[in-house]
Amino acid sequence: MKINIDKLTEEELIDLNHRIVERLRFLSQTRAHSKMLEFKIGDRVTFHPVDRDPVVGTLVRYNKKTVTVITNDGHRWNVPPNFLKKVEQDDVKNSVEGKVFKLRHKEK
Repeated sequence: MKINIDKLTEEELIDLNHRIVERLRFLSQTRAHSKMLEFKIGDRVTFHPVDRDPVVGTLVRYNKKTVTVITNDGHRWNVPPNFLKKVEQDDVKNSVEGKVFKLRHKEK
């Protein structure tokens, strides 16, 4: 389907732009959500931040567009799910295991 935008008014172009942006946002969220479903809470995952060594941690929470990962040293990262890879079992044995982190609950 082709749309000839040359004949649209400014108001129609603005409306079309809003609809396009909303559709692109929806498609992006759908992709992120489907990628999130490849992981479950408690999975050991890894990702590679720019200009840093790869990071290994445990997925602890699903957010709207990201997941929260707690690393072995207790750092918290919010990571888009398309940057994550599951850690192989052999890699888990070589990483620090058995650490338990108490997460603070938000006060209401």
